[in-house]
Amino acid sequence: MSLARHKRDWEELAAEDPLWAVLTDPSRRAGGWDVAEFLRTGEEEIEGLLLRARELGVPARFGRALDFGCGAGRLTRGLAAHFAEAVGVDIADAMVAEAHRINADCSGCTFVVNDTADLGRFPDASFDLVYSTLVLQHLPSRRLIAAYLAEFVRVLAPGGVAVFQLPTSLGLLHRLHAGRRLYGALRLLRVPEQLLLRRTPLTPMRMLAAPEAWVRRTLAAAGGAVVAVDSLEGGSLRYWVASSSR
Repeated sequence: MSLARHKRDWEELAAEDPLWAVLTDPSRRAGGWDVAEFLRTGEEEIEGLLLRARELGVPARFGRALDFGCGAGRLTRGLAAHFAEAVGVDIADAMVAEAHRINADCSGCTFVVNDTADLGRFPDASFDLVYSTLVLQHLPSRRLIAAYLAEFVRVLAPGGVAVFQLPTSLGLLHRLHAGRRLYGALRLLRVPEQLLLRRTPLTPMRMLAAPEAWVRRTLAAAGGAVVAVDSLEGGSLRYWVASSSR
């Protein structure tokens, strides 16, 4: 699947139900998220993240943070409470528009569309923290995951840390992508995405996993040094990575 197709899928999700597309609680489908509650989950997640960060002694500074795959900006907002500036990037224009809308009162948040296979808009060593969760697992390929991981390392400032989550394996249904394939077939038959997303359990979301050994090799090739690895619920790992060259 191409990056352009990936963008198109997430534009559809964002246009129809952006908050649920970020946090796919079945009970919140079809507009079921309250905005204040949705944003509060981001604040709580970042508070927990920074408790762990303090245990590890990272980052060295709290200047700029990057929220990769920011969606509607729930984590960007949480980061802005602790960093001088928090930048959220997302592939979908509609997601970025929603992030602007529901975070209009957050002066420390900046939101940008990034629909390329890199983070070339940002210079080297420009962020003290790069954070990404529930994002890399939806990318079209491991090759693209590897490209973004290399970019995470590149944009880290001295003393900075990149933190991201990835599943190590997938169940059979996720490996077959049955729901996504059926969604795509019905869209080709011109069934409206609104009907599929509101009335069926189908979505265009793709799921990928990556074994820890592969992630470590990929990071090492990019000049990243693994600081810690945390086990998360659901079979995912959270990686803490510094640049080995700084």
